[in-house]
Amino acid sequence: MQDSILNDNYYELSVKTHNFYDNIIDLIFSLGFESIQERDNEIILRDESDLVDVEFGINEYAKALANALNLQNDLTTNITIWQNKDWINEYKKAVKPIMVDNIYIHPSWEEPVKNAINIIIDPALAFGSGHHESTNMCLGLIQKYAKSNMNAIDVGCGSGILSIALAKLGCNVSACDTDELAIQSTLENTKLNNVNIDKIWTGSIAGLDTKYDIVVANIIADVIFMLQNDLKKILKPNGYLILSGILNKYDDRIKRQFGEFELVQKCELNDWISFVFKN
Repeated sequence: MQDSILNDNYYELSVKTHNFYDNIIDLIFSLGFESIQERDNEIILRDESDLVDVEFGINEYAKALANALNLQNDLTTNITIWQNKDWINEYKKAVKPIMVDNIYIHPSWEEPVKNAINIIIDPALAFGSGHHESTNMCLGLIQKYAKSNMNAIDVGCGSGILSIALAKLGCNVSACDTDELAIQSTLENTKLNNVNIDKIWTGSIAGLDTKYDIVVANIIADVIFMLQNDLKKILKPNGYLILSGILNKYDDRIKRQFGEFELVQKCELNDWISFVFKN
């Protein structure tokens, strides 16, 4: 992303809470924001659009939670405006390559690693880099279960990093996302990595007739529950369903909702969990 096409400023929303942390992080992920940083009892959200409406909504949500749960409302928020050029340059300095098993994710100004699967992802305000626990676990699981010539789908493709990994492992890849910007990002990143996606569309998997050997859904738990019937429907016999983006408080519910499948692996990293089910 070139500085010349960026907005002059970007917005940073700090949200601090102990009592409602899990509820608020779920809400923010459900709104589709990708540039999210987590600290101790603090969530930092960055976007090029003014976040004042998001701030208002989060505060109203916290008030409702406090009343419903009879807890003290300890939430505080603050918005800061930064120069975008400074943000991108500072972010470039901070972005570090990451190796997940044999996949090496790095920005374009870093050298590739020999004998590894190299994926180039340049930083931007919506940077899907593999550093987040959910994406990190997905990358490891994909390498274990994806084989050449398998038909795979990335549900909620975001920046396209999982689609690219599947393609580089030899899969025939489909991808979808309800966010048009995510589709554009995925297409740009596939070109940057010289891979092709067989089918990509803006939208969901509802009504999809095709069946896949591997279905990957790195999305929040609430959306997984909404899509569970569709996710099950598009999985081939003996196919693998990889679910991620799930906070560990949903562990038992995920296992119940997908109980007709064999649970072949579960991973945990900090507060996040990923599952592999076999049809």
